[in-house]
Amino acid sequence: MSYRRKKSLLIGINYVGSSHTLRGCHSDVDNMADFLSYRGYNNSHKDRVILTDRPEVPHDSPYFPTGHNIIAAMDWLVSEPGCILFLHYSGHGGQIRDIDGNRSTGLDDSIVPVDFESRGQLSSTLLHEHLVTRMAPECTLFIIMDCCHSGSAVELPFVYRSDSDGQISLMDNLKAGARLVTEAQGIISGGFSYRKVGEAQELLAGASSFFKGLRHIGEQEEEGLSQGEFAGQYGSEQKMVTMFSGCRDDQTSADANIQGEATGAMTWAFLETMKRNETPSYAETLQLTRRVLDESNYAQIPQLSSGLDINLDQMALVL
Repeated sequence: MSYRRKKSLLIGINYVGSSHTLRGCHSDVDNMADFLSYRGYNNSHKDRVILTDRPEVPHDSPYFPTGHNIIAAMDWLVSEPGCILFLHYSGHGGQIRDIDGNRSTGLDDSIVPVDFESRGQLSSTLLHEHLVTRMAPECTLFIIMDCCHSGSAVELPFVYRSDSDGQISLMDNLKAGARLVTEAQGIISGGFSYRKVGEAQELLAGASSFFKGLRHIGEQEEEGLSQGEFAGQYGSEQKMVTMFSGCRDDQTSADANIQGEATGAMTWAFLETMKRNETPSYAETLQLTRRVLDESNYAQIPQLSSGLDINLDQMALVL
């Protein structure tokens, strides 16, 4: 088997000094970095980028997790063909106004950069464009999203859930509505530039307040999946992107305290799953992650989503 370069991007935002502080996101990055090093990922700067708002990281550093820097780092991650790619995000997640009309509820999932109050949040549509549509040929991308409202944070067309008994189902309404189209529509063309990202109204989905961004309307268990929305829009891309998210779109994702260390519940559950089974299939990873969360009385329901209708019995592409 020929050598394939492994690249990783780890983002952990505690929102230090703000009124929206989290406690475990820096620890999540450290724990995930250790896991990836054990699994053969290089920790050099050319192979791994880490963005955090630790006090020692200057605010003008490219490693400070502003919206601009997050998008630039994502573009770096997916830029080279033939690579094995890993992305981990631990921070706030929200829901904001759908700006392109592909959500029946009018809400997009979002992630929340450290400068969200002045520059807005990053919508699921924007994340899909930079991580999936722009991903170079012959790459595989594995994503862990440890944040609230993360079920369809990258708008992948196939979504799987495990119930409390370990039975996995592909969401029926998505499968029924799935169809291939010749070309994804509404994709931002051209290269990435600082000026583009600087145009907050164009590329950063604006939210006037953090709490408005977190608000959702009613119980929307299937939010973002109605009538195969993403299958129709992105089904033709056929990209090998898989994402484990900490909860459904309508749920929040909990902080945990494990042996005195603050951590995200999803990050901890995923790493605990990998300790119990070093080479799990996609199905086993989803089942075990839910079991670990259930055993610790966390109500959030992890999900697996994919750019392809994958064989759940194949080994999860972490290595």
